[in-house]
Amino acid sequence: MGAADAVFIAVLLNQPCFIRFIGDRGVRNEEDARRYICEGPVASYRAHGFGLYLVQLTDTRTPVGICGLLKRAELDDPDIGFAVAEPFQGNGYAFEAAAAVIAHSRDNLDIGRIGAITLAENEASIRLLQKLGLEYRRAVRIGDETLQLYMWCE
Repeated sequence: MGAADAVFIAVLLNQPCFIRFIGDRGVRNEEDARRYICEGPVASYRAHGFGLYLVQLTDTRTPVGICGLLKRAELDDPDIGFAVAEPFQGNGYAFEAAAAVIAHSRDNLDIGRIGAITLAENEASIRLLQKLGLEYRRAVRIGDETLQLYMWCE
């Protein structure tokens, strides 16, 4: 993901479902999105060797979402994050991307444990995490929110 993806990122991060289930990242325009990309995914790759990927349709390279690993100070292990733009939801893109991220993490990054956090009311994400083989572990507090922690282990 790079600065060229700023227009798509600005749209994705302002969709009601993103704000409701993931949070308001304060991205309102293309400039904010470029800053988000540099201070988030690009900085994560520099610091940890992993971050968020842009998810695109194979044939047209149309961006449909983001997926990858994050490293939060509040969690011991990296956690997988994903978001799919509303017009593309329900087509299996999040599952395909998340399964690829888990395989890449296991096979290329030697990561044997991956977490995931979600709101208890985000039933679609919970179903996806369970389909990916992650299991509920416990509630965790991050910032002012209580989230559900799921884990994948080799």
